[in-house]
Amino acid sequence: MDFELSEDQRAVQAMARRFAAERMKPNAAAWDEQKHFPVKELRDAAALGFGGIYVRDDVGGSGLSRLDAAIIFEELAAGCTSTAAYISIHNMAAWMIDRFGDDVLRQKYLPSLCSMEQFASYCLTEPNAGSDAAALQTRAVDAGDHYVLNGSKAFISGGGRSDIYVCMVRTGAAGPKGISCLVVEAGTPGLSFGAQERKLGWNSQPTAMVIFEDCKVPKANLVGTEGEGFSIAMAGLDGGRINIGACSIGAATACLEASRDYVATRKQFGRALAEFQSTQFKLSDMATELMAARLMIRQAAARLDARHPEATASCAMAKRFATDAGFAICNEALQLHGGYGYLKDYPLERYLRDARVHQILEGTNEIMRVIVSRRLLAGAVLD
Repeated sequence: MDFELSEDQRAVQAMARRFAAERMKPNAAAWDEQKHFPVKELRDAAALGFGGIYVRDDVGGSGLSRLDAAIIFEELAAGCTSTAAYISIHNMAAWMIDRFGDDVLRQKYLPSLCSMEQFASYCLTEPNAGSDAAALQTRAVDAGDHYVLNGSKAFISGGGRSDIYVCMVRTGAAGPKGISCLVVEAGTPGLSFGAQERKLGWNSQPTAMVIFEDCKVPKANLVGTEGEGFSIAMAGLDGGRINIGACSIGAATACLEASRDYVATRKQFGRALAEFQSTQFKLSDMATELMAARLMIRQAAARLDARHPEATASCAMAKRFATDAGFAICNEALQLHGGYGYLKDYPLERYLRDARVHQILEGTNEIMRVIVSRRLLAGAVLD
């Protein structure tokens, strides 16, 4: 059991940290305020290999591990949590095509996704099918050499801006076995988008409903086989949960570091805040929770890489803990800053807003508890 990063992982970490510090952090406030989707910076991140982190290298991917990805997303999120989270979603969609698509589909879409010449979205949630994803109703009817899609997807990151939509649709009977996975291209007749959602955070990435009205999609765009879509979606979410947990850790790290610096200089009652034992204890607890979350995320990532039999439960536990802890640390950091923490002149409130949604997406933290409890009650040993 080796908890130290390899030399290569340290190099990747340093590269991501440098990019976050130089290209993301200085712009994050403006992107948030202006609701700007930073296309140039995203493509520059892709030039470093971050557009297809765990996509195979024959189509332009980096071929890295899930552990490598967790390290990268933690660093990127310290720069701009919202933008890092979009990169995670893009990577998840690209990986699903790489892992389950045939070679024609891989060669058609993945080179441009890995370079982020094109952007990708993951489409599972519907207005009436959130946590109960197997109840999705968007239907794809067999029409010879193509499917005809009708329905809608909700809360889609990249909605209206992405070029590729990896969509879970119903091709069969009710339940998970009736779901298939299709790639739908922007510009396809019958594909449209709702208005951009007005959100608490995640403002550097667009979010909108994706709407299908007699939308014709070639059967060649089927990822995997008919009826395999739900298992494909869940496999994608295992990695997505690790990434979003890592993004929470990145946000929390930035907030902890800001708090450490602030309390060293801010004085109350004639003393620096850092001299008060209550402040020292709070910083200590924040650092301890952060370390615990990081270890859980990295263990879950290593288990996913190793195809451990309890990898899904480990991902669920790590996501639940890391996103809860990450938000709590951001909140404590804001409190340590007092009234200044509530101002947009300081980054605390932005990290707080961006991290909050991590407890909801990629499966709510309540669903993470359901996943873990089911494995426990089935007699699994989650050691």
